[in-house]
Amino acid sequence: MKITVLGTGDTVGTPRVGCECPVCTWAVREGRERLRTSFLIEEDGHNILIDTSPDLRRQLLKHGSPYIDAILWTHGHYDHIAGYNEFYRVQSFPPAYAASRAMDDIEGFFHFLHFERKRCTPYQPFEIYGIKFTFAEVNHPPMYTCGVVMEYNGKKIGFTSDTNDDLCEETLKALSGCDLLFIDALMPPSVHIGKHMNYKEALNLAEKLSAKKYYMVHMSHNLPFNWKHMASDGEVFEI
Repeated sequence: MKITVLGTGDTVGTPRVGCECPVCTWAVREGRERLRTSFLIEEDGHNILIDTSPDLRRQLLKHGSPYIDAILWTHGHYDHIAGYNEFYRVQSFPPAYAASRAMDDIEGFFHFLHFERKRCTPYQPFEIYGIKFTFAEVNHPPMYTCGVVMEYNGKKIGFTSDTNDDLCEETLKALSGCDLLFIDALMPPSVHIGKHMNYKEALNLAEKLSAKKYYMVHMSHNLPFNWKHMASDGEVFEI
């Protein structure tokens, strides 16, 4: 199984339009960016996306224009779902999996589309192309949101999605002991936002969960590109 990080940015991406902060200025000069956070999972000729960011067209073009067989959505915020419409006139809309409450939010956004909805129950595993997936509820008020746990070939991979560090015991158990963990880290340690983690909070949670390897995603332009444990757009992980 191969996991490609299609994007590592927050809802506005980096560089932010019109911003002249040191991080955005450096990113423009060096040709670096953070597209909105999403993942491509490849296994035995099949392709699965976790979230469909507004940058999806660019992301797929950059990675060979793969045919997408299935979608997993973590929650109904624009930066995690809006790219789904990019499949229009490109391929059939892939079946989409989400926790039932999250699907309620997403259906309203895509009221004009017809697609196969796969409603899932949190903490109950399901299988797609030999990979076991589980949605685990996280804390991203006021939007209902889930993280994702993947299990494949004896390995466990987790994605917290957007969340703060106040997670229930069932979710902590689901995300505990990951061989690879992708974790929400929106802001530097000096800034606290109640519905996300800052860099320090993300580090602490990764340690609490005993993740063997962990990488920050969903990062804002307030975070430099060279801190430890940061994922990069286009980074590939072989499982």
